[in-house]
Amino acid sequence: MGPRSPRLAPTVHPASHGDPHRVAPGRCGMLSGMSAPTDRTQVHRLPERGVYDRDTIDAILDEALICHVAFNDENGTVRCLPTIHARVDDAIYLHGSSGARAWKALKAGAEVCIVATIVDGLVLARSLFESSMNYRSVVVYGTARQVTDQDELHVAARAIASHVAPGREDEARMPTDKEYKQTLLLAVPIQEASAKVRTGPPKDFEEDKDLPVWAGVLPLVTTPGTPEPTSDLREGIDVSPSVAGYHRPGRR
Repeated sequence: MGPRSPRLAPTVHPASHGDPHRVAPGRCGMLSGMSAPTDRTQVHRLPERGVYDRDTIDAILDEALICHVAFNDENGTVRCLPTIHARVDDAIYLHGSSGARAWKALKAGAEVCIVATIVDGLVLARSLFESSMNYRSVVVYGTARQVTDQDELHVAARAIASHVAPGREDEARMPTDKEYKQTLLLAVPIQEASAKVRTGPPKDFEEDKDLPVWAGVLPLVTTPGTPEPTSDLREGIDVSPSVAGYHRPGRR
């Protein structure tokens, strides 16, 4: 595992109109190269599905709505928690409650394993053995760093809001100081990571191809339903653009 990445500083870009807290995915802070696969990130099972370039890794992290974070807590107990994440250049931001016991180990600098997965389709073969899924997944190993700098807190908060619903960071108010104190924001450098991707149809055995069973791929796509306004919404407020035009990154 490489050293911790330097603290990300907010960078103003032309699209930000001078607002250092306006975040476009992958447009804040510093970029650096990632080393070759390590023993932990090398894909050994079906190695042809392993992908190690940052463009693929970043795209999966950006599109996956949630991730799972695994670590050992202060008692040595294995934990695995689902949470919202956001990537900003070479860092993955995670957030949780500052009062949650499970996150204390991460605050103290515990090593973590972050997994993000997108299921693109069900691969339905003529046999159960050859049935599978088309997927894109990323595994990242690293050491969490607590975010305390006020500017970086704003960047992380906006990035997480944008990750969940692009554009929402410009519609909803920013957290107050009190709310920041109740929230634990962590940064994990993307220095040891790999992706694994499966695409294509089922790979049936020749002897199974004459079976009277439908085989193929059932695509799965995350699409929004009809917005449901809260019961106390004031009259005359239209559906926000981030809601009306909702889509995951890479999906239109």
